[in-house]
Amino acid sequence: MDKHPTIEHLDTVELDQPILIAAFRGWNDAGDAASFAATHLARVWNAKKFASIDPEEFYDFQAVRPHVELDEGFTRRITWPANEFHAARMSGGTNDVILLIGTEPSSRWRTFSDVVVEEAKRNDVRLVITMGALLADVPHSRPVQITGTAIDDELIQRLRLQKSRYEGPTGIVGVLHDAFARSGIASASLWAAVPHYLAVSPNPKAALALVDRAVQLTGLPADVSDLERATHSYEERVRDIIAEDEDVRSYVALLEERIDEQGREEQIDPSQLPSGDALAAEVERYLREQDG
Repeated sequence: MDKHPTIEHLDTVELDQPILIAAFRGWNDAGDAASFAATHLARVWNAKKFASIDPEEFYDFQAVRPHVELDEGFTRRITWPANEFHAARMSGGTNDVILLIGTEPSSRWRTFSDVVVEEAKRNDVRLVITMGALLADVPHSRPVQITGTAIDDELIQRLRLQKSRYEGPTGIVGVLHDAFARSGIASASLWAAVPHYLAVSPNPKAALALVDRAVQLTGLPADVSDLERATHSYEERVRDIIAEDEDVRSYVALLEERIDEQGREEQIDPSQLPSGDALAAEVERYLREQDG
């Protein structure tokens, strides 16, 4: 019987010192890059779902509505917002993997975090890595900038991360890291910078960058050939879209000049990023200047 009434265990898993990798759709997931990356890892690692969190306590269903689908064209089936745990046994290494893939909850974040931490402890998780994506004033034509942050000094040194210095509004990812820190479980956060002027989802280029960094941190190999093909198609499609709009093309050139003048792709510090409103205002100002 489940210890916590809000989590349903579908199967019993036996894992060796698992690493938990988590990604949530919503505020933390610009371009769906993080959830796409985690879903890709679950697929290539042949991960099996073994537990899920009951959505009833954590969602305002008027804000995050369930979907109705037709099963085989006849039977109506309702799909609720989900947060699901998947387990993967990894050969040739010392760590197995648990992937938590879901949607940022609407309410009761502290209780939700307690549920996740309890499940991590239940499976003797040694390290947690969250993946997120944020909108930034970066060009699509340059390598995706990935920032890796942590709080624990030893982990920062071992994995070559940055000290987290962010202050401001946070999502469920930030709350979870606080809960893990208080529970004595090491955690790190990976963030991909997604061009704010592109309404393209999912963003496979950012997802590929997140997967590459996660593989580097964990030492666990993952097939990325599908993501590489998707990234190639994405870049061709975006190139065609940009080519048709002279104003956007000029704005992208401006962003490219900023990056090139710096001489390197600086890592994105979320605390230094402008808000979405500020980014929109910058684009509007730039376009007005061009019209002038």
